[in-house]
Amino acid sequence: MAASLAAKLSIRRSPLHRYLINRCISQPATAERRKEAVVVAPEMPPFDYVPPPYNGPSGDEIMAKRKEYLSPSVFHFYKTPLHVVEGKMQYLYDDKGRRYVDAFGGIATVGCGHCHPDVVAAIVEQTKKLQHSTVLYLNSVITDFAETLASKLPGDLKVVFFTNSGTEANELAMMIARLYTGCHDIISLRNGYHGNGAGTMAATAQSIWKFNIVQSGVHHAMNPDPYRGVFGSDGEKYARDVQDIINFGTSGNVAGFISEAIQGVGGIVELAPGYLSHAYNIVKNAGGLCIADEVQAGFARTGSHFWGFENQGVVPDIVTMAKSIGNGIPLGAVVTTPEIAQVLTRRNYFNTFGGNPVCTAAGLAVMRVIEKEKLQQNAFEVGNYLKERLNGLKDKYELIGDVRGRGMLLGVELVTDRKLKTPAKAEIVHVMDQLKELGVLVGKGGYYGNVFRILPPLCFTKEDADFLADAMDYSLSRM
Repeated sequence: MAASLAAKLSIRRSPLHRYLINRCISQPATAERRKEAVVVAPEMPPFDYVPPPYNGPSGDEIMAKRKEYLSPSVFHFYKTPLHVVEGKMQYLYDDKGRRYVDAFGGIATVGCGHCHPDVVAAIVEQTKKLQHSTVLYLNSVITDFAETLASKLPGDLKVVFFTNSGTEANELAMMIARLYTGCHDIISLRNGYHGNGAGTMAATAQSIWKFNIVQSGVHHAMNPDPYRGVFGSDGEKYARDVQDIINFGTSGNVAGFISEAIQGVGGIVELAPGYLSHAYNIVKNAGGLCIADEVQAGFARTGSHFWGFENQGVVPDIVTMAKSIGNGIPLGAVVTTPEIAQVLTRRNYFNTFGGNPVCTAAGLAVMRVIEKEKLQQNAFEVGNYLKERLNGLKDKYELIGDVRGRGMLLGVELVTDRKLKTPAKAEIVHVMDQLKELGVLVGKGGYYGNVFRILPPLCFTKEDADFLADAMDYSLSRM
């Protein structure tokens, strides 16, 4: 009996078995095929690391302190919150030593991998020498990092101002646009998210992320959403709304236009092809500057390009960035041209921690790791492979309404009715919990909260992609 069971387990774990299961997943679904297909619980890829035993506070103790001492606005995923105590490359470990495939990456923040040795070494070595002083003194780390960043940007985008977050970067970019143009009006996109500061909350166009405070001078243009938008994938038609806003909602001149090339918090919505080129031309004709929010899409995440805006064939006037820039270190940046940057010299403008030597050392190490380990190429190859697997699941399950995104910035939208595109709000919460039980962590977003956000570290492998897709297949098959 034992030998028979071992043989069966061996077959289940064999490459042939995985091939047969994947073949079944990738084929368009029929009722007969679904009945015939037996989807088994997937096995996590092997990984040569075992964390030391954890002897810290329990999850219940931490939750009790959170409730007493942290803001009530701080929320958590899952019915039973995940207690993470360690990370290693594309994996996270809980307090019991269980390993999880991290397909959320701290919301697109862990680009190189958790605790990447090169990044950790750079942080430690810089901390030993000089943890902080001020940008009022000279230090080579900040200038070396700024030079490296500038080398990855097109045109005359080469002047860098460092911040501590994406919100700070977007706040500064909008202020620069207003100072440079002498205008106040900013145009952003519906469904976009740019931060939770006073100015960026105005640019954010989702009511679920906005408080009832004064938010002036921002107009929200029609979102060029190929899945839910009224014009499908026709970018030029959506862009006409930008011209209408300028004609009927402003003096005829604007300060700027800010947008993501792929909306992250909004549910991994890739803007309709050609949209940005048309919108940028309209805005420039109205005297405005074009701001590319690369907080989530930047740093090789889309695979095909280093920056998300490059996928639309445009060159912005200002680029904002954060998240993957430091692999988890609080760091952001605004990059613009020398001419535009001059506006900040009209008064004193300063950021105490922007350009901190430890943070910029981490950022420089990140740039070197991306190049050394060819992470952009890996994001392209593995991301395309994973997207194919997810599209196979879309063919199999009516609950999946759309699969979208580029590289390792992917979204899977769940709907209860494909024709009406009714958001599957309850279903996604259930599937997300099931994925966690199998060892897969994904994010959730979109205005309706019905989109899986898949943003893993760029060291993600095809074996990890298979495990994620197989786990999603298994969870959906048990709905």
